[in-house]
Amino acid sequence: MKLNGSEIVIECLKEQGVDTVFGYPGGAILNIYDALYKHEKEIRHILTSHEQGAAHAADGYARSTGKVGVCMATSGPGATNLVTGIATAYMDSVPMVAITANVTLPLLGKDSFQEVDIAGITMPITKHGYIVKNVEELAPTLRRAFEIAVSGRPGPVLVDITKDVTAAECEFTPLKKEAKNSKKTKTQSEDKYPRNYTDEALKTVADIINSSKKPFIYLGGGAIISGAYDEVKELAEKIDSPVCDTLMGKGGFDGKAKRYTGMIGMHGTKTSNFGVSECDCLIALGARFSDRVIGNAKKFATNARIVHLDIDAAEINKNIRVDAALVGDLKATLNELLPLLKKTSHKDWMSKIVDMKAKYPMNYDDSKLSCPYVIEKLDEVTKGKAIITTDVGQHQMWAAQYYRYTKPRTFLSSGGLGTMGYGLGACIGAQVGNPDDICVNIAGDGCFRMNMNELATASRYNIPIIQVVINNHVLGMVRQWQTLFYGKRYSQTVLNDSVDFCKVAEGLGCAAIRVSKKEEVVPALKKAISLKRPVLIECIIPEDDKVFPMVPAGAPISEAFDATDMKE
Repeated sequence: MKLNGSEIVIECLKEQGVDTVFGYPGGAILNIYDALYKHEKEIRHILTSHEQGAAHAADGYARSTGKVGVCMATSGPGATNLVTGIATAYMDSVPMVAITANVTLPLLGKDSFQEVDIAGITMPITKHGYIVKNVEELAPTLRRAFEIAVSGRPGPVLVDITKDVTAAECEFTPLKKEAKNSKKTKTQSEDKYPRNYTDEALKTVADIINSSKKPFIYLGGGAIISGAYDEVKELAEKIDSPVCDTLMGKGGFDGKAKRYTGMIGMHGTKTSNFGVSECDCLIALGARFSDRVIGNAKKFATNARIVHLDIDAAEINKNIRVDAALVGDLKATLNELLPLLKKTSHKDWMSKIVDMKAKYPMNYDDSKLSCPYVIEKLDEVTKGKAIITTDVGQHQMWAAQYYRYTKPRTFLSSGGLGTMGYGLGACIGAQVGNPDDICVNIAGDGCFRMNMNELATASRYNIPIIQVVINNHVLGMVRQWQTLFYGKRYSQTVLNDSVDFCKVAEGLGCAAIRVSKKEEVVPALKKAISLKRPVLIECIIPEDDKVFPMVPAGAPISEAFDATDMKE
């Protein structure tokens, strides 16, 4: 059948099972939006307040559902407004397809109105980028974009389409759906994720783990992406090992389990940091040894033989030299490794870990309203079953420390890029993708200012997110560093102005609740959940609350300190 380029875009999205697109229209992409209008019952479009919000919403949708997130924007500034969201997705391995339209082919390269080389701009922050100049190439390109976004280590792909291609016609052949059982069923590693290691390498890793007396599992975001929740649990129980996680690994292991020790790294627990520093075998699963995790690389896990399981060969020995590695999908790799591991007991080691957890508990000043208190109560009220998104800063760390994540895809945060303003758009995307779940975004007042206009998006579609603003009237994490390392010189970090977030929220069509006392927290949370509409809860906390434990930049994680250490 003969279709124009815009209709081909829609048909390809339908082929890929896309049910939701986040975006903002403009002149160059009008033909595609016209086609969307005709298919509004098949593909829902969420009009965000800003293109950056669309990219973050597509990201949140993807992280929370495991599907590819899709966002759209017009040429020029519309396309460049997606860049921060694309970079965020790239750093955290989020499958996304960003579709932009550009000026017509004759106007390319002539500094035309709203022309920009978006494929060139995003080249370093996408898995691949395309510019489609021929309508015959449109369908194959879009199909390939979705394939690349989810293959291997996931990530964003950009497809830029000139406006004349969106109007041009060509013959379109729908993708043939293979009949069920039409081909031999393959294992995950044989099909989508090719095995990239030898039997000898597999045995080497097994031997290192089997010979260990003090193993420690270090869990990253790859465990969630691969769906290896059950395999990680089986591994931990089989080798009797404690488990820590990174910010991106939250929910990859039950946060309420006895062998779980909390987050590792700059704001990780003392138990995780000290335990990894003492262990004799560190098993890194789908993690990339980020500088925020390892601290001083030369002093990281110096007592341990390190094995690294990851789908991306480029991560092996990039930041930390390891003793053995297996490159492949984590779930598939663990299923091959587990039969080679002995069922062992490390009673003394686990006893020591339990003692550490008792000696170094996570605590905070309970005499006043604080972010940790708010998050603990949120955990209680939602019974740990909410999807939590965050922005970046102190509140992000507290959300990672004090909410106990028991299953994957329930903690969404910008880990690699550290994008302030990420959370609200991501929360909208998560709620759209998971309409039966409670979705809560936790933001600081500094972050919330960046993209608070997306409350208008939530109210427009009555998306019942809960936006918690932890308001200390300062840029909290930067102030913490200024207090500890910059002689309390608070350069441009005080936000004590006349902005009223509750009035802003109400003005944008949302309900608003202000909380200034501990006893007001639980009623506010329960009311917000019961309203089933977008609600902002502003929590007023002291300006000098700090995130502990903490490891100074460049120091080994074995030097983690907390408020008690500072007093001493």
